[in-house]
Amino acid sequence: MTRARMPRPHEVAAARRDPRLLRAVRERRQDDAWRTRGTCQSVDPETFFPAPNEPADAAVALCRSCDVQGSCLAWALDVGDCHGVWGATTPRERRAMLVAWRGEVEPDPDAVDDAGPPVRDRLLTLVPLS
Repeated sequence: MTRARMPRPHEVAAARRDPRLLRAVRERRQDDAWRTRGTCQSVDPETFFPAPNEPADAAVALCRSCDVQGSCLAWALDVGDCHGVWGATTPRERRAMLVAWRGEVEPDPDAVDDAGPPVRDRLLTLVPLS
């Protein structure tokens, strides 16, 4: 198993200019039904989760042709998902994008995801205010 590392400053700077990230910022929360229209719906999910030593080229190529690429990447960055291919990005690319994303996008304090209560409530339980 490989250990994820923090992205280097030049990787974060490059991520800030990446057209995939810029598209994700534009399309964030624009389309709630993006999952139903993704190209990935007709492909084996294992394609998007290759082993660490396997190339992700096939999954990235499929994502590049998808109409909901921006919404998909925005979702992955919102939840901090660093596994598999989302929005035509690899986990390594997303680690750098995640740093840029958190600097660009204010979290929606009332957002509810599949994990439970609103983000605001989870943050308050994780970070005690003193």
